[in-house]
Amino acid sequence: MCGRYAFSTPPADVAAHFGLAECAEYRPRFNIPPGTDIPVIRLSPEGQRVLHLLRWGLIPHWAKDPSIGARLNNARAEGVMEKPSFRDAFRRRRCLIPASGFYEWKTEGRRKQPWYFSLKSGEPLAMGGVWESWKAPDGRIVRTCAILTTGPNALMAPVHDRMPVLIAPEHWQAWLAAPAEAVRDLLAPSTAERMQAWPVDRRVSRATADDPGLIEPLAAET
Repeated sequence: MCGRYAFSTPPADVAAHFGLAECAEYRPRFNIPPGTDIPVIRLSPEGQRVLHLLRWGLIPHWAKDPSIGARLNNARAEGVMEKPSFRDAFRRRRCLIPASGFYEWKTEGRRKQPWYFSLKSGEPLAMGGVWESWKAPDGRIVRTCAILTTGPNALMAPVHDRMPVLIAPEHWQAWLAAPAEAVRDLLAPSTAERMQAWPVDRRVSRATADDPGLIEPLAAET
């Protein structure tokens, strides 16, 4: 699964990196939890890449109760084309969720040790996602999203059995615009060689913790 991530790249740099025609303002965050508004890249009606803030936790367009979004933070890639909660969004409303890196927890005896995963290049990575528009009873439109997950690559496997789907730059446009059947192969684990990982402070387990120190490598015990 993907339950926390960091994103601190300035909006201007993100706009240049992803070729955005529009980029909403956001602040750097180092411990982003579900249920909050996050930067999401979609295609505009004119076919341009734009970044807006959407709520993390997908509410299907047919849902009667928006609380379902609390259970739909992630979508398993293996069933995303069949599961009612995600299949419409996967076919018509895919998105990229930019991140500086993401966290996962490794079980070590009775405790869980968080690890931070990022690209060796230092560039933002693009997590594959889906998004939806939901109309509230009062007529308000709520836009939400979920992050797709897949099996682990060689770097992730010793820590956890799931990781986010990561979309390489050469596939961004296809992910956003191509038919669903054309992007099924992109749901595979990302190449481990371009990634790096290290253990970090367990403070990241608290959703209220949010500072640059959370992504720093954990000091070796002496």
